[in-house]
Amino acid sequence: MGIVLKKGQKVDLTKGNASLKKVIIGLGWDVNKYDGGHDFDLDAVAFCCGEDGKVHNEADMIFYNNLKHSSGAVEHLGDNLTGDGDGDDEQILIDLSSIPQHINKIDFTVTIHEAEERKQNFGQVSNSYVRVVNSDTKEELIKYDLGEDFSIETAIVVAELYRNGSEWKFNAIGSGFEGGLAALCKNFGLNV
Repeated sequence: MGIVLKKGQKVDLTKGNASLKKVIIGLGWDVNKYDGGHDFDLDAVAFCCGEDGKVHNEADMIFYNNLKHSSGAVEHLGDNLTGDGDGDDEQILIDLSSIPQHINKIDFTVTIHEAEERKQNFGQVSNSYVRVVNSDTKEELIKYDLGEDFSIETAIVVAELYRNGSEWKFNAIGSGFEGGLAALCKNFGLNV
């Protein structure tokens, strides 16, 4: 078992682990008992940001409609439409050695698809987590359980990988947003 983080904690990912080249960011959740008549479709999104914390263009947003960054360094491994089953609900593969220099951080977020129309929010979601796994060995390096701190939010910035000199660090964020994917896009510099 790897390092367990709490909200706001940061940890070195590559320092002292020079052989680490590829990681899987696994995101998981469960839906509380809900009888609103609609499935709960949560979506993982990675925003590949520059020094200013903004994406350069829409191609730097990796999600179910844009599964792979043009550099090949960030790849969404598929959209789970229901969240059913054990383990990670969605995964994003990161090739640390291929991330372009203009990308200084990658923010990992989760949104609820059509949350307003379906009257859904993160208060109805439990057991949310993000974990970092060594892609080669499948060893879990880091895990952050988000807890039950959300109520009306429809999007969450879960965590980020960020460049610190030649190293990569991981930051457990856990910050909620109202307004779903549109609010996140605006936060990261996209107009939708």
